[in-house]
Amino acid sequence: MIAVEPTSKKDSLAVVTATVESAISKATGQAAKVFINEDLTDVMRATRTGEVDIYIAPPQVAASALSRGYELIGSTNPMEQYVLVTRRDSYTVAALGGRRLYLPQQDSVYSYVARGMLNAAGLSFQNLQVEFARWPSAGLIAVDMGVFDATVVRQSEWNDWVKTRGPALHAVSTSIPVPGGLSVVVRKTLPEKSREKLARWFATNATSSGLKPVMERPDMSTYKAVAELGYFTPNSLPGADVVKAADVRKLVAEGAVIVDTRSEKEYKAKRIPQAVFVPYHEKSLKDVAFDPAKDDFRDLAKLDKEKPTIFSCNGAECWKSYKASKAAVAAGFKKVYWFRGGLPEWESTGLQVAQN
Repeated sequence: MIAVEPTSKKDSLAVVTATVESAISKATGQAAKVFINEDLTDVMRATRTGEVDIYIAPPQVAASALSRGYELIGSTNPMEQYVLVTRRDSYTVAALGGRRLYLPQQDSVYSYVARGMLNAAGLSFQNLQVEFARWPSAGLIAVDMGVFDATVVRQSEWNDWVKTRGPALHAVSTSIPVPGGLSVVVRKTLPEKSREKLARWFATNATSSGLKPVMERPDMSTYKAVAELGYFTPNSLPGADVVKAADVRKLVAEGAVIVDTRSEKEYKAKRIPQAVFVPYHEKSLKDVAFDPAKDDFRDLAKLDKEKPTIFSCNGAECWKSYKASKAAVAAGFKKVYWFRGGLPEWESTGLQVAQN
């Protein structure tokens, strides 16, 4: 499957599928069928059902496949970044709450990086009026005309816009670097020799089919980061102080209470010394716009509101301590600290852990 991002459609027009089919058939010894799919939602569904052996696709598709039994051959372009662009009257991401955001396709890489940038500022798609359209470049025009308040484009597209249109719009956030162009992943169950032949063909002869050569080899962590965009906790929490491991150690020594919000099994297996067990039973979405009514944190009432309190869990991708900190702020705790890095950060700095 060749999966096509909205702005990459012109690249797919040059692809000769018969040539790709011939090369794959020769490498694997099996009849190959190559097809192009512009519906990224359907493409993502296919990565979950395992109905395709080889993907030539944007990074979010490759990331999904890599977590489901595929291995990376490489990508066609160097790492690239995206920018969140707004009208000049919005100088922060947080100011976009309630405003109109233009994005292409819900499962496009643009939407992935948009979630990540919004999430880092404590916002989600639920906090904005999001319209999923088709062409990313049209987003800049729509924002410039006042039809929308913000959009997301590649850094290179934004640079070109600034050169030709000037500073009428404003870039308020830049995404993490993600693998550029198309990535190629193959099912691990294909014979090793077949995978080696495919890797050589994509690196040296892919241009004969109209594809770009696959010369880049992004680190696997970059695909993991793409998969997690929008699902990590924000970097800040209104009403609470975000603290690091060294801060936690000092605060506990000064009498602050540190609360472990994880499961009982996790708490007994390994924990920060002196941490008290007050589990946050989570059923709501892992999203800044989560519904606390769906969760159970009744044991918060057992804690002393007058004491400085630190909430911790399993790191930046774990939402329990974020939600617990937010609940404590709402409940009127005098001083709330959120240890976003949690136990993983504590251990990585070489600090001692307690175990049963």
